[in-house]
Amino acid sequence: MKAWRVHETGQPREAMRLDEVPTPVPGPGEALVRVLAANVNFPDAMLCRGDYQIKPPLPFTPGVELCGEVVGLGEGVTLEPGARVISPALLPGGAFAEYALVTADGVLPAPEALDDAEAAALHIGYQTGWFGLHRRAALRPGETLLVHAAAGGVGSAAVQLGKAAGATVIGVVGGPEKVKAARDLGADIVVDRRSEDFVAVVKEATAGRGANVVYDPVGGEAYTRSTKCVAFEGRIVIVGFTSGTVPAPGLNHALVKNYAILGLHWGLYNTHDPVAVRQAHDELTRLAAEGVVRPFVSERLPLAAASDAVQRVADGSTVGRLVIVP
Repeated sequence: MKAWRVHETGQPREAMRLDEVPTPVPGPGEALVRVLAANVNFPDAMLCRGDYQIKPPLPFTPGVELCGEVVGLGEGVTLEPGARVISPALLPGGAFAEYALVTADGVLPAPEALDDAEAAALHIGYQTGWFGLHRRAALRPGETLLVHAAAGGVGSAAVQLGKAAGATVIGVVGGPEKVKAARDLGADIVVDRRSEDFVAVVKEATAGRGANVVYDPVGGEAYTRSTKCVAFEGRIVIVGFTSGTVPAPGLNHALVKNYAILGLHWGLYNTHDPVAVRQAHDELTRLAAEGVVRPFVSERLPLAAASDAVQRVADGSTVGRLVIVP
């Protein structure tokens, strides 16, 4: 089969190589899937660079999530052959390939309301949003939610889920194209950080009270300035650091303003509370069937374009989700 592999870490466009490799064989507790679509995530770029918390042995295939068709079963696996599923890929054999292995326990049915590309983009981004907004931040109807990178893959999911929860959503983006995308996703107010001060906009929109919940996949200056406009008893959810800068929060400031800083590593729930992951998936499937949430897939690309797609996501030049369709 064809598979993109990283033989030496570096920038995705240079590090990824399209190879011909043996089709993998599922072991106990594993399933082999034919990749129908593979979503491109920022962690894919971090894997290529060697900067991710998980460091698979070289050479490895990036691609952390997929929608696929079950075509092979390992010992003890009872999945239905031919079933259409979504799942994280089992590294070091990621999803940017024609076939991939998955752990049977992590497989979920692909929502019927979504096509292959949309289903591939639902899992990690929307699960992260669901756990971040509901389990960690306990977002309530009528509250104000501030979403950074609101036109990106992770941020766009938070915008839709925030609106579904009855919140007023303020999205922060960079550039006119992303302003339009965030508005189309349903954000009530959109701030172009290149020409506007989101702190001032949040304070004006909330009559000085500030945002009840801040959803931050960016870090750096986005986090630091968010502390200037978070509400009394507000919650800042730390999702990632796409800016490349990990902020050092002033805990004295959190004490004085009485806000909470909440870390979110969604992958840990697969280990510590897999039942909650399945419950969240059931709720996301319902919301998709009702048309309330739908992953914003801006481009569907062939397998040959995977390295360029990962590089573009790393560079922050994309809107919504890029999905590889082998």
